[in-house]
Amino acid sequence: MARPQPIRDRDQEGNFFDDLRPWLARVEEMGQLERISGAHWDLEVGALNEIICERTPTPPALLFEDVVGHEGKGRVLANMMETMERTALALNLPPDLSTLEVIDRLRTRLSTLVPVEPRVLATGPVMENRLTGDDINILDIPVPRWHSGDGGRYLGTAHLVVTRDPETGEENVGCYRVMVHERDKLALYISPGKHGRMHMEKTLAAGKPMQVAMAFGQHPLVFMAATQAVPPGLSEYAWAGGLVGQPLSVIEAPITGLRVPAAAEIVVEGEIIPGDTRPEGPFGEWTGYYASARRAEPVVQLKAMYHRDNPILTGAPPFRPTIHGMYRSMLRSAMIWNGVEKGGVPDVVGVYVPPPAQRFMIVIAIRQRYPGHAKQAAMMAAQCHAGAYLGRYVVVVDDDVDITNLNEVVWAMCTRSNPEESIDIIRRTWSGPLDPIIPRDKKGLNSRAIIDATRPFEWKDEFPAVSQIDKDTHQTVSAKWKDELDRVVRGHQP
Repeated sequence: MARPQPIRDRDQEGNFFDDLRPWLARVEEMGQLERISGAHWDLEVGALNEIICERTPTPPALLFEDVVGHEGKGRVLANMMETMERTALALNLPPDLSTLEVIDRLRTRLSTLVPVEPRVLATGPVMENRLTGDDINILDIPVPRWHSGDGGRYLGTAHLVVTRDPETGEENVGCYRVMVHERDKLALYISPGKHGRMHMEKTLAAGKPMQVAMAFGQHPLVFMAATQAVPPGLSEYAWAGGLVGQPLSVIEAPITGLRVPAAAEIVVEGEIIPGDTRPEGPFGEWTGYYASARRAEPVVQLKAMYHRDNPILTGAPPFRPTIHGMYRSMLRSAMIWNGVEKGGVPDVVGVYVPPPAQRFMIVIAIRQRYPGHAKQAAMMAAQCHAGAYLGRYVVVVDDDVDITNLNEVVWAMCTRSNPEESIDIIRRTWSGPLDPIIPRDKKGLNSRAIIDATRPFEWKDEFPAVSQIDKDTHQTVSAKWKDELDRVVRGHQP
């Protein structure tokens, strides 16, 4: 497949292509943005976000304006990429592709990705307002308390945290949760094993302060990069640039020299002093549970704050999943698909990680070619790098099943699997601290269920036929009755 077509560096108004605001304008043109005025930062923003996601199968992006107590001082954007169309838009893909087509295009880009290093500019839109010392007050921005069980107001849920390895000088861009303590003090929690955590541990163990920069309100492409396990030695900025065939625009933050998006809405710089900790958490995580406790975590003392006029704070507060995590589903599905094929498994028709399941479920469709093909595909999906962490179930189905339709997946599981023959358990597999079913004293390991929901290979040709109209009839009737079908379907949209 051809490399992605480069997108313009700036649009006609002079905005950066990797600027949240032009992207948001496109979302509004698509009819997928709703503006809400007058909500309170304490629980109302979070509650409205969750209720709308519960009631709408394809929830719009939500821009909270004139937040109580912060009128004109900032806005909050939630649900950035909770539809396939908005995810495709962020990836510079056509928004009219099907879910599986987006995954297929994305996996091809990932397998042929050539990193594109960012372009370092002298300045950018984020430097419109510069604050230092006593002028810093992060709470001038409408930072939400998303849920009543949260330990505080969470500034960092859809953002970037930039750190530097003290030995190699290598930068890392990650997404780690950030809670507000005071106007110029933040809590930073980085889970074990993450690159930013390793940078912090090495720096503080040497008795030195660690410099950190954080960006809030960035283009969703950069946020996606920050949430992925980009290989060591590869810049997340270069990875994101390679994904769309265009260099991102960054600036070097004045105090730390760490690179941040030039068109970010808000940037802060600070440092962590060895031994300076305060309680952080709890916070509802992507699993849909409060799976990690309140504990002492490092404090980031802010040295500078930069922001655009009326800045937009991006948020991705996890809650009990419905459709939450569409963009993560697309990326992880593509990565697992590539991992399975690199492992030598042929005739993989598709891989899908259903958004409500997050990491916990993988569905893979194959065109069966030989005995054991389904088991081979399942084992590879369960243990390739992209699928190995914190999984639970792998379901393999035949190629006639739409793996993006959970109704069809459940139908296949219930009609093509026999529990005593079709389910295998893999024990002592890779888990993590956020796994809600694993007791605290046993964190780190879990198990996987492999469910073969394909027609048994040895008698698949004798398996009962599916009762449905044939493809030719489907196409003929759909074409002949197109207008009438469109009318009926439109009249019964949710």
